Amino acid sequence: MKSLVILISGRGSNMQALLEAEFYMDRITVISNNPAAEGLEFAKKYNVETIILDHRSYPDRETFDHALAEKIDTYQPKLIALAGFMRILSNSFVQRYQGRLMNIHPSLLPAFPGLKTHARVLQEGIKIHGCTVHFVTPTLDHGPIVIQAAIPVLPNDTEASLAARVLLQEHRIFPQAVQWFMEDRIRLEGNRVEISDCCICESALYSPGLPE
Repeated sequence: MKSLVILISGRGSNMQALLEAEFYMDRITVISNNPAAEGLEFAKKYNVETIILDHRSYPDRETFDHALAEKIDTYQPKLIALAGFMRILSNSFVQRYQGRLMNIHPSLLPAFPGLKTHARVLQEGIKIHGCTVHFVTPTLDHGPIVIQAAIPVLPNDTEASLAARVLLQEHRIFPQAVQWFMEDRIRLEGNRVEISDCCICESALYSPGLPE
């Protein structure tokens, strides 16, 4: 069964990209740890079931993660997509869903894991920035990479302008990665991801506007 669970904490723009993607899914469920997440209202417009598990109602991370896992398991998802889920997941949670937990991160990993990636890129004078879809492991933002997209950092870029251009690429590659997974085209070989029946132009680093 092609069941997808999407975890969000805020506006859920990457969730929106997944809901608008043109690929078949038997069931999609959206779960948020934030009752005020804007993405919940958008999901309802798509007639997608939404669930709220407020992490503040639980005494610690492990207890919340256990409750979250129990709720996820009722839907038996093929894949769990982190679409702006602003929680560091416990090792036990990550190991429970090893190989089925996918995240989108706004940098070209392994560079710039963590938060404030766009500001850090500008501070370091980096010329190429982008985003990464990867499998989640206990090490933060260091899981096997599925696909990346790169953009140039322009001389007049601000944190906001850079973030906006990266986000456009996030919305393009996250649905692509999820589709590959749902079609059983992704295989994990250690820390490497192999994609079957895929030409090099599909899986290679996408570089709009980069000099040749």
